[in-house]
Amino acid sequence: MIHVKDHKQYDMFNPFGHLGPKRLALLESSWAHLFREEILHKLPAEKLFSLYSEHYGRRTKELYAMLGIVLLQQQQDLTDDEAIQQFSFNIMWHYALNVTDTSDVSSYVSPRTLWTMRDIVGRLGLEQSLFENVTGALTKLFEIDPSKQRLDSIHIFSNMAHLGRIRLFVRTIRKFLVNLKRHHADQYQALGEVAVRYEEKNDGRFAVKPSESSRKLQEVGDDCFMLVERFKEHEAVVAMDSYKHLLRMFTEQCVLEKTGTATAVVIKPNKDVPSDSLQNPSDPDAGYSGHKGKGYQMQVMETYSEDKSQPNLITHIKVEAAHESDSKALLPAIEDATTRDLAPAQLLADSAYGGDDNVEKAKELGVEVVSPTMGTWSHKIGLAEFIFSASDETTACPEGKKPLRTKTGKHGGKIVHFDKALCDLCPRQSDCPVKRVKQSATISYDTKALRLARRRAKEKTEAFREVYRFRAGAEGTMSDLDRITGIKHLRVRGMRQVRLAAVLKATGLNVLRAVAFKNRLKRYETRKTRSNRSSNSFIGVVKKHILRLLDYLQELSGAFCPNVYGFASFASQAA
Repeated sequence: MIHVKDHKQYDMFNPFGHLGPKRLALLESSWAHLFREEILHKLPAEKLFSLYSEHYGRRTKELYAMLGIVLLQQQQDLTDDEAIQQFSFNIMWHYALNVTDTSDVSSYVSPRTLWTMRDIVGRLGLEQSLFENVTGALTKLFEIDPSKQRLDSIHIFSNMAHLGRIRLFVRTIRKFLVNLKRHHADQYQALGEVAVRYEEKNDGRFAVKPSESSRKLQEVGDDCFMLVERFKEHEAVVAMDSYKHLLRMFTEQCVLEKTGTATAVVIKPNKDVPSDSLQNPSDPDAGYSGHKGKGYQMQVMETYSEDKSQPNLITHIKVEAAHESDSKALLPAIEDATTRDLAPAQLLADSAYGGDDNVEKAKELGVEVVSPTMGTWSHKIGLAEFIFSASDETTACPEGKKPLRTKTGKHGGKIVHFDKALCDLCPRQSDCPVKRVKQSATISYDTKALRLARRRAKEKTEAFREVYRFRAGAEGTMSDLDRITGIKHLRVRGMRQVRLAAVLKATGLNVLRAVAFKNRLKRYETRKTRSNRSSNSFIGVVKKHILRLLDYLQELSGAFCPNVYGFASFASQAA
């Protein structure tokens, strides 16, 4: 039976009134109060109703509280046992999840229940709904202005071993043989010495010196090919996931070379192995980044304000394998935010996101991408220093010399011819991008090259640096995700579980940031109130009049009495 509470309905008597005013005040300034008042009833518990009967069976645990446990576990980076202890004994958790009954039925959850609920959330993809609902509630509560945002990615290591190529072959082959022995013992026994060689007790034979690694890698490659060929006609074996991993690894790591009637296995060089190749058979979804290593990455887009008038909230999240390029993440991030009315007007990103195609397509969506250009210009004089007409026709070089003629190339590019005699006499010819050959001096460019040149020129301005300096704040977000939620080193593996953990950790960080901003705003209002009270007191009124008198004396002292000016300055500082 479905069991849910109406968390929008207030209690007639405060179930936590026994805590006393001081502890209640602490609760109301913590994340638990914001979670209870603004978030708990927004969790998508209704999406779980189809899994249970309304009238039959044992009553479920309170479904809003169960989704809350899954979220809070990731927010605070807890193990299952730690999460159960917090739910069972922590008053803040009871307050946040509106658990008012202290009996085991309401205040305890078993490890199996927690694991099952987390599996359901991952299987149904509810982590994205949790993120969107929580972010939407906070956006509305704090009236977030999404016009200024920034985008970056963070690398995630799943709970898998980082294997070298020999160990990767050994681990994949062994996993296949273990499954073969379990389901097809006769086929396993028929392998004889090959099966024995990859048993765990014989692991030491694969720990070789660097000078012998090529020979050992060839041996395991040959064994892998033998197993792939031997069972490729066996339908039951081919259907096994471990065989699919074996075949995938062989395809990615090896090639076959035919010499006459013989076929030889050749191990690919490291540089030829694709970045989306199998990294570990226990986590086949992981990828490889030459910059950050094996695992996953998460694209994170967040709001920011220059005057800190609103909390920085994450508005977009996408978890993907580590080999995915950042350049492909910008447009999907903008489109996703747009569907939830959180589209930015200005988006800060590093050079990996700011390719010319991305910038132009984002402009069509009404978004200005502020990003440095990739690569460098090989000449001291940039293309943007030339003088152009309104139609981007070159009218003069930086020294003011007009071109002889301009031609249009096959693909719409421009070829501009200058007088070679004048170019030979130019004092800046060594810095100029104009190519000088025997009979001509030309420069070629297209609209893309001109746009990039103008962007490079703009990057050198103070206005660009003043805007782009706020992109560095994204590094603080990555640091918070790591230090507070532990996102860089997860306890799970596999895309589904990694996505669940990462998205909920980012959701939890939004809650913590919103609470920190709310408390900061409250402290500011308290100080302001105290200041107003002080200024309206008798001493405050006298102080105001004294300061006004001193200001008047300062105005007169400049022309008539330097000594009065010095006294007035001293007295003003003392006041």
